[in-house]
Amino acid sequence: MADYKDTLNLPETPFPMRGDLAKREPQWVKQWQEKGVYRRLRQIAKGRPTFVLHDGPPYANGDIHIGTAVNKILKDMVVKSRSLAGFDARYVPGWDCHGMPIEAQIEKKYGKNLSTAETQRLCRAFATEQIAIQKAGFQRLGVLGEWDNPYLTMAPGNEANEIRLLGILLGKGYIYRGLKPVNWCFDCGSALAEAEIEYEDRKDPAVDVAFPLFQEDLNKLEKAFGTKIQKPAFAVIWTTTPWTLPANQALNVHPDLTYQLVDTEKGLLVLAAELREACLKRYGLEGKVIGETKGKDLEKIRFRHPFYDRLAPVYLGEYVTTESGTGVVHSSPAYGVEDFESCRRYGMKDDEILTPVMGDGKYVASLPLFGGLSIWDANPKVVKAIENKGLLLAVDWKYTHSYMHCWRHKTPVILRATTQWFASMDKKVGGEERSLSLRELALRAIEQTQFFPAWGQARLHGMIANRPDWTLSRQRQWGVPMPFFLHKETGALHPRTQELLEAVAQRVEKGGIEAWQGITAEELLGSESVSYEKGRDTLDVWFDSGSTHFTVLRNSHREQSTYPADMYLEGSDQHRGWFHLALLTGCMLDGRAPYESLLTHGFVIDIEGRKMSKSKGNTTSPQEISSTLGAEILRLWVASSDYSGELTISNEILKRVVESYRRIRNTLRFLLANVSDFDIQKRAMPVAEMVEIDRYALALTREMQDQVAADYARYQFHLVAQRLQSFCSEDLGAFYLDILKDRLYTSGAESKARRSAQQALYHITHSLVRLMAPILSFTAEELWQVFTGKSDDSVFFHTLHELPVPADAPALMAKWKRLRELREPVRKQIEELRTQDKVGASLQAEVELRAEAQDYEWLASLGDELKFLLITSAARAHRSSEAAVEVRPSEHRKCDRCWHYTPDVDEEGLCARCRSNLRGPGETRRYV
Repeated sequence: MADYKDTLNLPETPFPMRGDLAKREPQWVKQWQEKGVYRRLRQIAKGRPTFVLHDGPPYANGDIHIGTAVNKILKDMVVKSRSLAGFDARYVPGWDCHGMPIEAQIEKKYGKNLSTAETQRLCRAFATEQIAIQKAGFQRLGVLGEWDNPYLTMAPGNEANEIRLLGILLGKGYIYRGLKPVNWCFDCGSALAEAEIEYEDRKDPAVDVAFPLFQEDLNKLEKAFGTKIQKPAFAVIWTTTPWTLPANQALNVHPDLTYQLVDTEKGLLVLAAELREACLKRYGLEGKVIGETKGKDLEKIRFRHPFYDRLAPVYLGEYVTTESGTGVVHSSPAYGVEDFESCRRYGMKDDEILTPVMGDGKYVASLPLFGGLSIWDANPKVVKAIENKGLLLAVDWKYTHSYMHCWRHKTPVILRATTQWFASMDKKVGGEERSLSLRELALRAIEQTQFFPAWGQARLHGMIANRPDWTLSRQRQWGVPMPFFLHKETGALHPRTQELLEAVAQRVEKGGIEAWQGITAEELLGSESVSYEKGRDTLDVWFDSGSTHFTVLRNSHREQSTYPADMYLEGSDQHRGWFHLALLTGCMLDGRAPYESLLTHGFVIDIEGRKMSKSKGNTTSPQEISSTLGAEILRLWVASSDYSGELTISNEILKRVVESYRRIRNTLRFLLANVSDFDIQKRAMPVAEMVEIDRYALALTREMQDQVAADYARYQFHLVAQRLQSFCSEDLGAFYLDILKDRLYTSGAESKARRSAQQALYHITHSLVRLMAPILSFTAEELWQVFTGKSDDSVFFHTLHELPVPADAPALMAKWKRLRELREPVRKQIEELRTQDKVGASLQAEVELRAEAQDYEWLASLGDELKFLLITSAARAHRSSEAAVEVRPSEHRKCDRCWHYTPDVDEEGLCARCRSNLRGPGETRRYV
């Protein structure tokens, strides 16, 4: 057998088969930084329509984890895909720098007795350190952005502008100071935002407590129930928070519920009719109903506190339900929002509200029976006090219920009435009759926002519709101050507050929030300072990030930004966090959302559906993946996952992603190798003169490119990944490239047949490398360098490839779609012969195809080139009313060069086609 290997056009490329991603990726990151790729892209994209994805700042605390990696990769894919689509797509990364997590780290390391100045100095240094670590982690993932000039909420300019924004919103009338129950964490020693609360199951004592009737109101109770009362009567409440009973000041019933007076051996019990049977069963009592009335008839009837000498009048509250309990709710206005509102509605003043629980979770020392105890330690003692009075009807010591917890400390949170600064959700500001409240503005803005996925709209709408006023103030040191001067007697703001805020902002702009600590009342107020004191509150850290549309987009980075931003992108928890609070600040300031669209992604879970958790030992580190498999595998996993739900990760899943990547890379390598000697400037031919299957390949690529571009525009990255993988493996690998090998390798190097194939591959490569760049950024850049030979160029500088479109594209698509279908039965029969050892390779087979009508016309139109479509040595089409396929082994000799089995192989082992390609004019290809 002669060796004709040197006569073949065997492909060559420096693009390696193995990606060696973990080793090579850091080199690309370094190169992008040294060449200033992002900066140069801004110059190239100047003049295009802008697209701004405003970065939701990650917290500057700890290494990046799999969740933050997903977030940043998604953002990178959005920005790069918008750039690919022809936008000037900008991305300024940012960091959230103030707040409790960092302050807690400093307290943990240095103790709680530091001065404010020292705490702030250490917090700023710690945040700076963490930002550097996270920045390197994000860059390692292949994320492009303005890393040399990120925005930081702790930048003095941003801190100053946040104070200015506070002044604007105060001037508009949204902000007020008052006593209200707020979420309070004893470990934080501060109020918490709704977004800082999570719910976990907790076991607490659930108690049924009898409140004795105040005898002076006996006649009122008799009138309400229409019966004579000759036994002790009690209103019965049920609660899972016995520690709130020392602060009880009222009872609540629903005005429209039916209540019954039930005669039992323990006395006459007031219970909701719907709950009577369940209550009596719980108490182990028999009972007889002796009277019935509506809740509204019980209004203002007074009962006695179970262990203190004070009264608890009955108030009406529509929040009372019959889902559990007794239908009578005990009201401690300092520790419940509905309780607070109910008591205020009945005229209770701020100084009349009992607030025995201090900020550290202990009762004030002066509280009878329980003074100095923590509320959790007091729970059983409160129950015991009730029992000693003979008023405990039932207790379940281990009642499990969902309870508020601090998302940082994972410890229980209570509602606690304190004097705080709030942003009003329902006050109509502006004085006009038709002016809208903040809630109404925000709900309107939600309707005007585009959501990806669409369900995010209903979720955010529900949270805004039902949220309380926003608690703006915090009692911490590492945060932007609320630099108010308050009258010592009245608590009123100084009449020159706006002027004072600007004076403080100017100081902060130069020296950071630390400057506020050095300002004395005397400096700014002069002789008036004796009547005023400096406020000590700081702003909610969510106000920091929620106001970046003002501090960043319109101030520190206005040259790189537009307002409103085109998109905010974060995890699904941010419907109650950043999306939510940015919406409120935007609506207070401008009457609209600071974004045009919101994209939400799910959380990362393991194969068993559990959230990632160090305690569960199921965490997956992005650093470990990058250093072993490569960040490219992580990026492809993110792209392949449907982010609208939870993203599942495991070693097995990553193995499958690696295999997908290898198939893509091998396809790319084949493309590169076979165009390595093709110069489009010198070898291009009119599209109409290209071989028909090559024109089809161009039309097919154009269709794929249009579909992928549409998927990118809808941010459906998993569909993009599916299409690219399917195109590489099915359309190219299993069809077009498989067929093309014969023509590429055996035709004359400069032949029209080979040039046609190379021209198609050139355009396919251009399209593919650009389309995959937002996802497989490292691989696309590596391929681009080899493909173009321009080391100073970058794939990210380019938009979608302008593919030449054959004039007969629609007809080609229809014809070749059907030819591919007709090809399948042939491939199947050849495979059957192979399993029977009747043929080896498909070229050892010959085929007879029988078809009717259009199928026959299309098959016959290929003439002798039909065999190339089927990758057989001979193929003939016959007109027949019945479709049939006959495959048989060839009886001819195999050509040593092209491996076709033909009757014209000579003594040199060459077929006539190869002799022509080597020594004659070369074969002509029209169709395949």
